[in-house]
Parts: sequence; structure tokens; C-alpha cells
Amino acid sequence: MFKKLDITDLLSSLDGWEAVEGREAIFKRYTFKDFDACFNAMTKIAAKAEEMNHHPEWFNVYNRLEVTLTTHDANGVTSYDKELAEFIDQTCA
Repeated sequence: MFKKLDITDLLSSLDGWEAVEGREAIFKRYTFKDFDACFNAMTKIAAKAEEMNHHPEWFNVYNRLEVTLTTHDANGVTSYDKELAEFIDQTCA
């Protein structure tokens, strides 16, 4: 089960993530060398998200990936978002 987190505390523990204006969510952009590298990262993220049953909101164009995380059931950010954000950062490094 998830634990609801304070968004300010969460952001202080993550590198480069920012608050989404008007909602309890966090956001980050990634740029890859090409579409293949971006899609490979998305495939790994999708597998982790499915394993967690916690799915990102994301948008992809060519080598760019934009990710928004929130826990809809909690109406805010939770330990699930922290875990997935850390995995995404590791995958996209």
C-alpha cells in the first residue's frame, strides 16, 4: 500500500523533478540521443509500472520524453511516485 507524501519533501529528494501547477503531481523531461534510445527506456519504465500497477502519464516525440507522476487514488503524490521516479531517473541516466 502507498503512503501519501508531502510534495515539497518529495521534490527535495528527487533530482530535476518539479511540481505541476494546479495539481498534486510531479513532472520531468528527458532527452535521449535518438528515438530508439527513448523507446528502449520507455519499454523498461512500462514494465516497472505494470509490475507496480502504477502507471505514468507520459508524452513522447522522437527523442524526448515527458513524464508526470501522481497517485490518482490518493489525490496526490505517494511512495509509489517516489519509487517510480527514482526508477525512471536510473533508467534514463
